[in-house]
Amino acid sequence: MVRGTKMTNDSIQERGLPIEAGRMSRREVLVGATVGGVALTLSGSGALAAGSDRVLKVGFISPRTGALGGFGQTDGYILELARKALSGGVTIGGITYQMQILDRDTQSDPSRASQLAKTLINQDNVDLMLAVSTPETINPVSDACEAAGVPCLSTVMPWQAWYFGRGAKPGAPSPFKWTYHFGFGVGEFSKTYQSIWNGSVQTNKKVGVLYPNDADGNAIRASLAPLLTKGGFTIVDPGPYEDGTTDYSAQIAVFKKEQCEIFNTFPIPPDFAAFWRQAAQQGYTKIVKICQVAKFGLFPSGVEALGDLGINLSTACYWHRTFPYKSTLTGLGGLELADGYEKASGRQWTQQLGASLGLIDAGIAALKASGDPSSKAAVAKALSTLKTTTISGPIDFTSGPVPNVSPGPIIGAQWIKAPAGSKFKLDFVVTENATDANVPIGSSLLPLNKS
Repeated sequence: MVRGTKMTNDSIQERGLPIEAGRMSRREVLVGATVGGVALTLSGSGALAAGSDRVLKVGFISPRTGALGGFGQTDGYILELARKALSGGVTIGGITYQMQILDRDTQSDPSRASQLAKTLINQDNVDLMLAVSTPETINPVSDACEAAGVPCLSTVMPWQAWYFGRGAKPGAPSPFKWTYHFGFGVGEFSKTYQSIWNGSVQTNKKVGVLYPNDADGNAIRASLAPLLTKGGFTIVDPGPYEDGTTDYSAQIAVFKKEQCEIFNTFPIPPDFAAFWRQAAQQGYTKIVKICQVAKFGLFPSGVEALGDLGINLSTACYWHRTFPYKSTLTGLGGLELADGYEKASGRQWTQQLGASLGLIDAGIAALKASGDPSSKAAVAKALSTLKTTTISGPIDFTSGPVPNVSPGPIIGAQWIKAPAGSKFKLDFVVTENATDANVPIGSSLLPLNKS
């Protein structure tokens, strides 16, 4: 830290720097801050060196606190791995560049996400922006980058909500030149859900859906529900609800009346917890045989907080520790990454580990492929033709369903009681692999209720 400079948590947050669980470590301050106008870069020895003309700056924006904070829980660990791997610089076109990753916490606020992106663009002059996890983060960051002519790569939200949710039209040329997204879409959800719902658990194929009035919910309602109907499922939709709703009695009454044995939702985490507890109080959980949750149920902390109501929840994963791919940046495989995180943090691994590291893998690959990473146009062109394999799987922007998009898998998974002797309460097991047969299946789906 520069002598004479004191940074409180409030001042750190104002600068958009990461704070974990309400406090910030000295190391995080050192590697994340720009103090007194001097850019700081972590070297291999752990010392700090002043930036030079040959420094590449990569913005990394994610929700580390707030309602979506589960998505950012592992960011500190991933960023430390990435900075260590990049500490010797990256050679591109015969020039060795020092690398800075400037990470920022949106606090789960879309407006803040937009402002952080604009600050990174206009004040920090980033060469590449990386954005991860949910439309509330990714869309405002992508919009800011598109407007400013800064290349941006993102992952972890349905690509339809990213592409069409930002104004692209079906069948029309892409309106985007600078922004690119990889990962699952509605088609992958449809394949996965139908694979699970037509599996070992027998149901009446009536699906109660609770889709919010937000980018995710609207895209899913428009695109996924018709595919599920075509697949032979009856969709019971009481209509969109607003994020932050506290009373779900009307929707629960509809699902009970229709005897919906499958339940599917794409809520922000606090909303599902409120709904599911009310559903238990009002008797609906006794009817449900498969509870298929997206957005919530991705991370162990949220599921554990539900107690017994969290056992046998079915969800999906965009990365699992058993994925058979390695990080191009760090060389780590899935088991190594998950075990390393658990050892370092004392917490259970989460699927965000692979997603966030995969995003950095892909971003560095694009910078290398550009030939001239100081040219934003060259980096954007490299993104448009990027073909690589990250720890989260293959990426190919040359054969996407629409320009600017590379689709990716979403794998069926379930939270079950951990076996005896485990240091964690729950185990997260793969139950189907329709969208990536390379991922091994760990267990058959268990019914939420055996009755």
